[in-house]
Amino acid sequence: MKRILLPAGGAILATGLLAAGLAGAAQADPDVDAAALAASQQKAAEILDFWTKSDNAALRQATAYYWDNKDVKKIVQKGGYVADGKPGSTPPIGAEKTTTVKSQNVNLPKSIGKVFFEGRDGKLYWCSGTSIQSNYRNLVATAGHCVYDIAANDEVVSRWVFVPGYYQGKTPWGIYVGKQAFTHYDFSNYEDFDRDYAFVTVYNGVHGAAGKVSQVNKSEYEAYKGPKYVDEKTITAEEYAAGVKQYGENGPFKSKAVDPKIETVAKPSDAAENITKYLAPEGYKGVKLTGVEVTKSTYDAAPDSLENNAKFVGMTGKPISISKEDYDQLVKDKGDGKFLGELTVTKDANGNVTAWFKQQFYIKKWVKSTAQTRYWVESYFVKEYALTDAGRLGDNVGGQGFAWNQPTGKYVRTFGYPYAKHPDGSKPYSGVTPKWCYGKTGAKATKVPSLKIEEHVSLKCAVTGGYNGAPWLLKYSNAKRMGYVNGVTSVLYDTDGNDRWDYMSSPYFDGETNSVYAAAANVWSGTILPKADS
Repeated sequence: MKRILLPAGGAILATGLLAAGLAGAAQADPDVDAAALAASQQKAAEILDFWTKSDNAALRQATAYYWDNKDVKKIVQKGGYVADGKPGSTPPIGAEKTTTVKSQNVNLPKSIGKVFFEGRDGKLYWCSGTSIQSNYRNLVATAGHCVYDIAANDEVVSRWVFVPGYYQGKTPWGIYVGKQAFTHYDFSNYEDFDRDYAFVTVYNGVHGAAGKVSQVNKSEYEAYKGPKYVDEKTITAEEYAAGVKQYGENGPFKSKAVDPKIETVAKPSDAAENITKYLAPEGYKGVKLTGVEVTKSTYDAAPDSLENNAKFVGMTGKPISISKEDYDQLVKDKGDGKFLGELTVTKDANGNVTAWFKQQFYIKKWVKSTAQTRYWVESYFVKEYALTDAGRLGDNVGGQGFAWNQPTGKYVRTFGYPYAKHPDGSKPYSGVTPKWCYGKTGAKATKVPSLKIEEHVSLKCAVTGGYNGAPWLLKYSNAKRMGYVNGVTSVLYDTDGNDRWDYMSSPYFDGETNSVYAAAANVWSGTILPKADS
């Protein structure tokens, strides 16, 4: 199979470097990795609450995720890609039985939308994505770097949701919280951008937002599956004792020992006759004699007595034999001020070192530990739902088909949300409305060593960052607004050196891509609303 041909020396933009690092269990197929995004209804509800409170304020604050990779200069030309099996495809939702419809208009598919998430840097981002055919009509296709964050030790991103048809805070078909992300093993473990794709199962969509906050008792709080929180109020020891008496040890009244306060005190008057007791680990009458390490010169100048800052002969002791390795390390530590003691060696008649020793020096400190306990009472709150179940993603917006091992040189349409600037600083796109590109995919491959790219497919398209994850649709029907996902936008290129992106590329979808897709396409999600059937 043929792949992209790009001129050497062109700059590129990897439209995101949020790569893999799946923490979940691997699937039976060794090519597939999976990780939980919101493994429980409660976690999904908390994510939904984050994005929807204050009239979808967080959705409005998010910005396009992209990574300016202009520093990567080397693009190597290469021969074509060879498919690893026969061409295959899965039809779009509603098009399982093929019919022919002609249309001259370019109608935007209902299936496309924005993927929103929180990066490990705490910032809110979005990518492009699409609903795609699956057994439970609950699947989203996007770029792998829109799911995993290689800048944060390959961790999955947080608060992942998909909003089809998103427009300036509006969510016409609901918000869909990601449940589980599927990607290729080589992407999750080796950051191989030849496998920069992901398929994410989502819960049923939700319309509306979390409603009023209500205070409940502890048992009601523990049973509640939606967004909730605990408020803590500091109280006195007397209030704590009264609360425990009324509500029991498992009630809302809590206590916890905190780090004790240690202070230096004067030598007790009975120190001499009770010295053994004061040296015990627990001390005596709340006071303990301990030692503080000092240098030899400080130790030599200290007096001989039981007072503070006097020599602590018993703790200082004699030189201790150590290994040469420990001796060499302590020499370094002493130079850094980490070791205050003395280091000595013994030598034989020929001057060869035969033994190594260390000695540490201590002075006395009388200390008293004041135990401290924090007391508080908990109040329990839940956020009641003013939400409705929007149903399954594919039932609402349809789902694109899926194709793999297809020949290049075919016409595709791509749909996404470009937003970022070109390298020259120009910014032709707002990111508010989706844009599209149309053309034939390239016939030869490119190689970008820094991203492990050797098998990408190219398309001439002058979009910018934010288009990452945008689906490449083969055999797109304008009338049905459906086609076959045969790629997702991964990297943008400046092929003529004029500081404007003019090409983009996608991983080649082969049989291994189909294995990842098939694993995701057969996983059920259900609803996030309490007491609702899937």
